[in-house]
Amino acid sequence: MTETIFDALRQSHAIQRTLIRQLMLSRPDERRDQLFTTLRVELGAHEAAEERYLYVPILMDDRGLFPARDALADHHKMDEIVADLRGRDRSARGWMSTLKKLSGELHEHLKEEEKIFFQISGKILSDASKAKLARQYRREYGKMRGTLLNE
Repeated sequence: MTETIFDALRQSHAIQRTLIRQLMLSRPDERRDQLFTTLRVELGAHEAAEERYLYVPILMDDRGLFPARDALADHHKMDEIVADLRGRDRSARGWMSTLKKLSGELHEHLKEEEKIFFQISGKILSDASKAKLARQYRREYGKMRGTLLNE
């Protein structure tokens, strides 16, 4: 069976859920730093590729306009939290409470995307588009991971 854009995105979502869970259980040490960097890169690469190869085509259809805008706003909110966390000492008092806020935002976004946005998008996109977008997403995701790892 051919991979669709939704299959590719769900795989990344699973990675994100695992990383945030591990980070929430981590201690303020080198492992926390590594986990946070891995999560930051995963989120950034996923968002960039998803926005280009799912949100943009969905924005072009009236049925997808508002859901795509909402999803973009979620990404922006999470980016701001990640930037805040990145600029702080990972052993500081408020770091974990801010991470908890990110965890809540992330889980809510993923749930909403998988339960609502994917269904709307599935009605808008053809089967051929879903497969093509998966390939484009994978290519962009890999490229962005490399870019973000070097930041």
